[in-house]
Amino acid sequence: MKGVKAMKYKKSLIGLIILIALCPLGLLANGSAWGEWGFDELRGILGYVPKGFYKLANINHIALLPDYSVPTFGESFVGQAAGYYISAIVGVLLITALVFIIGRIIAKK
Repeated sequence: MKGVKAMKYKKSLIGLIILIALCPLGLLANGSAWGEWGFDELRGILGYVPKGFYKLANINHIALLPDYSVPTFGESFVGQAAGYYISAIVGVLLITALVFIIGRIIAKK
């Protein structure tokens, strides 16, 4: 049974690695990513900006890696791709840690 469980995790890990490897493909696309619109883009798409967006406009001022970038890598394609990889890896690690911690808390109850 333990071998079957390890295979399940191995497949998930391979899937995550593939997704991380593909993440810089977003650099090849025109425009912004779905759901990452600014006020001007929202106004162009919807014709208005919902009031709630103004209230939450400054909540994301503490981003770890703003715009998926690391300033020291520069603005070249390679520098931006490195920022995307680092952002993806940091995101996966943070989410994995959060799920692990929540799982441990739930298991204790």
